[in-house]
Order: sequence, then C-alpha cells, then structure tokens
Amino acid sequence: MMKYILVTGGVISGIGKGIIASSVGTILKSCGLHVTAIKIDPYINIDAGTFSPYEHGEVFVLDDGGEVDLDLGNYERFLDIRLTRDNNLTTGKIYQSVINKERRGDYLGKTVQVVPHITDAIQEWVVKQSRVPVEDDDVKPQVCVIELGGTVGDIESMPFIEAFRQFQFKVKRENFCNIHVSLIPQPSATGEQKTKPTQNSVRELRGLGLSPDLIMCRCSTSLENSVKEKISMFCHVEPEQVICVHDVSSIYKVPLLLEKQGVVSYLSRRLNMPIETRPRKMLTKWKEMSDRSDRLLEQCSIALVGKYTKFSDSYASVIKALEHSALAISHKLEVKYVDSAHLEPSTLQEEPVKYHEAWQKLCSADGVLVPGGFGVRGTEGKIHAINWARNQKKPFLGVCLGMQLAVCEFARNTLGWTDANSTEFDPESKHPVVIDMPEHNPGQMGGTMRLGKRRTIFKTNNSVLRRLYGDAEYVDERHRHRFEVNPELKSHFEEKGFRFVGQDVEGERMEVIELDDHPYFVGVQYHPEFTSRPMKPSPPYLGLLLAAAGKLQSYLQKGCRLSPRDTYSDRSDSSSPDSEILELKLPSISNE
Repeated sequence: MMKYILVTGGVISGIGKGIIASSVGTILKSCGLHVTAIKIDPYINIDAGTFSPYEHGEVFVLDDGGEVDLDLGNYERFLDIRLTRDNNLTTGKIYQSVINKERRGDYLGKTVQVVPHITDAIQEWVVKQSRVPVEDDDVKPQVCVIELGGTVGDIESMPFIEAFRQFQFKVKRENFCNIHVSLIPQPSATGEQKTKPTQNSVRELRGLGLSPDLIMCRCSTSLENSVKEKISMFCHVEPEQVICVHDVSSIYKVPLLLEKQGVVSYLSRRLNMPIETRPRKMLTKWKEMSDRSDRLLEQCSIALVGKYTKFSDSYASVIKALEHSALAISHKLEVKYVDSAHLEPSTLQEEPVKYHEAWQKLCSADGVLVPGGFGVRGTEGKIHAINWARNQKKPFLGVCLGMQLAVCEFARNTLGWTDANSTEFDPESKHPVVIDMPEHNPGQMGGTMRLGKRRTIFKTNNSVLRRLYGDAEYVDERHRHRFEVNPELKSHFEEKGFRFVGQDVEGERMEVIELDDHPYFVGVQYHPEFTSRPMKPSPPYLGLLLAAAGKLQSYLQKGCRLSPRDTYSDRSDSSSPDSEILELKLPSISNE
C-alpha cells in the first residue's frame, strides 16, 4: 500500500515546510524506499507561470514544461527525482477539471458542490499522481510526501483540509500521517520560547478533523525540554512526537537533524513500513557534505546582476546551482546582489550613491552572472555589466535573457550596430538581434513559451562548455523563453570570434554562445540551474566558479576531473534505490 505523509503549516507561511517535506523524503529514501512528492498551492492560478518572482519566488520549470512552485525544485534537488506538472496541484487546476467535467455532462442531474465533488477530485488527483514513477528506473513510488501550502485556517485551503480529513479514513490510518510545522517565537524582551501560537494552530487543525502525528517546531535555537513537554501536554502528542527544527547553517543539515530525533523510527512504526535497520549510508554523504560546507576557508564571490534582487527566492535555483558548484571546488560562496537598474547612467544623476555602490559590488566580484528575466526594466544595466565583464576578461555566464543581452552587447560595441536590441524591448530596431519565436502566441500569456526539456547539439569539438559536460555530443536541458537569437545574423558574430557552439536539433535556434580569447564568457539559452544537484553541479555554473577561482584551465587540462583531496568517503556506499547521484564522489581541486 502507498503511504501518504501530509505536511501542513501553522502560525505563518514561509516557515520552511518545503525543506522539511524534502528532508522527510530524503531520510526515507536513504532507507531504501522510493519516494515521490506533491505540492498543493491553494491559489486560483492554474500554474505559477504568470507570477512575478516577488509573489512566491522563482518559477521552477520541469522536464515536461510545467511552470511550478519553487518547492518542487527543493524536492527534485533533495530526492534527485524528476517530477511532472501534475505534481503541483492548485485550486485553479482542481476547479478547472471539475468544471470541464460538468460541461461534458459527467455530473448530469447533480448539483456540483465543494463537498463532495471538489474534495473527491482532490483525492483522486493525489492517488493518481502518487503512483507515477519519478526515478529513472520507472519503479512505482512507495511513499508520497504531500505539502499543503499556506497556513491552516486560511479560507482558500479549507477544501484541501476537508479532502484529507476524508482521505485518512479511505486509505486507513496505517497508510496516512500528518506532520504539522509550526513556529515557536522567542521574543527578544524575555528570550523565552512561546508555545501558545503552536497550541492554537494545532487546536484549529484538530477542529478541522486532522490530528498531527508529528509536530515540527521551527525555532531560532534548540527547543528546551520544558517547552517540548508543554507542547506535548497541550497538543495531545507524546514528547517524542515533538521535533525541534532549529535554524542551521546549511539546509542540508535538516535531514540529519530529523534523523537524529528518531523521525525514521517513528514513521516506520506509525506507517508500518518495512525499513532497513542497517546504517543509512546515503545520509553519511549528506553529513560529509554539510560538514564540508562548514569548514570551507577559501572564498569566491559572484555578482548576480538582476532586477529581482530584493528577494533572494526570486533566484532560488540559481543560488543553489552556485552553491553546489562552490562546494564542489571547496570554496565558500559569496553572492553579491546587484540591482541592474542601479548600473545605468540615469541612476548616476538621480541616486549617485546607489550607482557607485552597484558598480563597486560588480567590480569587486570574481565572476559575473546575468540570470533570466522578463521586461525592459534594468536591461541596459545588464548590458553595461556584460560589457564590463567582456572587456575586463572577468568570467561571465549569461542564462536565457543573460545570453540574449550578451548578443545585444556584442552587436552594439563590436559590430557597431548601436541600435541592436531584442524586439521584446525595441520592436522598431534596425538590427533585431533577438526576435520572438514563430510559435509564440502573443494573445495568451500562460503556458505559451518554449518550455521544458529540449535537446542542444554541440556544433564544434573545441567548446569549453562541451568539455565541461564531459565531451557530450548533446545535452538535454530545460527551457523557458519567448524570444530567441536571430539566426539570420549569425555569420556576422562568428567572423568576430563570438561563436554559437550549441544549437537545437534543427540547427535553427542558437542555444550556447562562447567568446574566443576570454577566460570564460559563456551564454546559454536554457536554464541549467533547474537540473543542478548538491552532488552533481551544473556544468555551466561549475565552469563559472572554476574560472572565478582561477582553476578552470588546470581542470580542463586534467580531462575535467577533480583531484582526490576532500572527496566523499567510499565507506558511504549508497543503500538507496537511486545510486547514480550517490555513487558520484564530489571531490575538490587541489591547488596546483
């Protein structure tokens, strides 16, 4: 029987349910179980594709082109699985499917209501999606972790709570459990850990028909025993069912924190799961990885030049990809957030302090990264940053819009086409070096971009990026864009050493750019950050970090192999069903 673990949240949103759900999945996977995950978002949008990053953070893209909540990125990274768009369930999707059924006449003669029609649709969706294989071996999952977004008590999440209240009886108690994540505030005036918000949150959840089996307490410092006992007494659980999840230096410590407090043994008893009793070897690698992140001495700084820099979740996968690569080369990562609008000459007139601070951050960084984005605001600032990186021979990586702007910058300053631009920003440009794609439908915004996994074929053997990918002939990466480099102007660029080394299968779309006579000047039309993993960093980001740390050439000369210092120990052989990521050792580069 499939085992379902529902993760709910109380007191405030953004409390860390996604990381906790991922961590629970990770420790169960380390016991040899196949785990899948579903994220429920109670908003009425069909998907996350049309959100501003300031709303819910970045939009994560899946292999099948699904534009989903960033928590699915956490699930993929922690569990090393490949999810589909239906793993993200929204109120909009549920209502749309029920309304479509009603129009078809499936409910003929019936009044269509929230209970039972909406709640039944939610349960059917969860049961169906939990059975879809998410690993390369196509084995059906045994455990499904379901994260319910928002906070218990929200009007919009009520149908979902009611659906799971019914669901717990349908699948039987031994196949369903509820983890409730709550906040333990610690007011600075008294320094005392307060349990009342958690008590109220659990009371509300129980009033709606769900009783938490584990209460995970988010707090800034470790939970005191007296506080634990108080929560146990007032929330109707044993003290062992109260788990402390205090702030830690790295999110990769959370699975270890949960495992240490007996979460695995509790879940195996509560859900009657056949879990191996031998030491969990996969977690040994997690421990080594998290310990290693604490003892890094050398530092490497990357300037992230974007327009959503006030909210770090806007670039969640980009930051994670940089962290994975920095860890691989044993460097501590410093990300310098640069608001691209502050690099523009107009800011010098209006707010000179911000202008100089932005340039100071950019000029003091070891490498420059221009990530994807939409809209004209800040694009000129990004072009200034790219120009500086190209002229100063600073390692540069442009992703999606970052690559398109690198093409614009080169066209303006090397080819002399001063008005070169993307038709997204200047439809009247005489030199439209970036144009919209023929299949893009301008009338409808949602889900009309070129989305999902597409193949990129390397057109030359002497490409740096090709070597970083292990001399692969092609790569499959995820895309999310409406505009593309104008293929008719390709020859003008290549004459000047600006090479389009990767193209799509038809050879019409430019996918990868590289610049001759530069330590590392790379642009990619796809989003490599979406497939980066903690022990398997994304090659374009790894190249940027290697170049920024001055180690790229020695890495390439060694045949793209890292030297054995600081590797993950061989004693931590994987006992997980998914051996590919775990058998990979994540070494570092010795100083030559």
